[in-house]
Amino acid sequence: MSVWISHFLLGLSLAAPIGPINAAQMDRGLRGGFLHAWLVGLGAMVADGIFMLLVYFGVIHFLNIPFMKTFLLLFGFFILTYIGVESLLTAGKAGMETRSSNESHVKSFSAGFIMSISNPLSILFWMGIYGSVLADMIAKYEAKEVFLYSCAIMAGLLLWDVLMAIVASMFRRVLTQRLVSAISVISGISLIGFGLYFGYEAYRILFGS
Repeated sequence: MSVWISHFLLGLSLAAPIGPINAAQMDRGLRGGFLHAWLVGLGAMVADGIFMLLVYFGVIHFLNIPFMKTFLLLFGFFILTYIGVESLLTAGKAGMETRSSNESHVKSFSAGFIMSISNPLSILFWMGIYGSVLADMIAKYEAKEVFLYSCAIMAGLLLWDVLMAIVASMFRRVLTQRLVSAISVISGISLIGFGLYFGYEAYRILFGS
């Protein structure tokens, strides 16, 4: 049980660092409530699960080929910049109730999934962190236990997703529309910043500078 808890806490700590997914969750939660924020995180978690499977089967090294890495960086650049600009454009529009009614649950889920699956940092992150954890588990445990402890990591990710959605929806109830708009602007700028960083990294790979 203690091993399961340690891997659960690992999953929780892996999800905690502030990044584009957390920024998008806060923005969607403030605009659409708990469900939209949770779906953004759920989409990202599905992408994380795919990365874990790729690491498990040793396929993820293919994604570290310069061509694939550049493609993912450029894809991440366009996706994050688009979502960031969209957040800025909608930040000052009508009240939260009107805006939330126009939000699609599928759109919230797909936003989280695409942001995570197109993030080269996520690929390197899971290859390094989960790859080393997996190697240690395979050396110590049987396949059934490795699967169980991998599920514990995913459970930690899921808990963080729920916590972020709760925080975002609580803020939505207590903050004024002006503050909600300000946070949406900050989230949008943050997403654009991550997108520009990915674009710069793609430029460095393409032009060797």
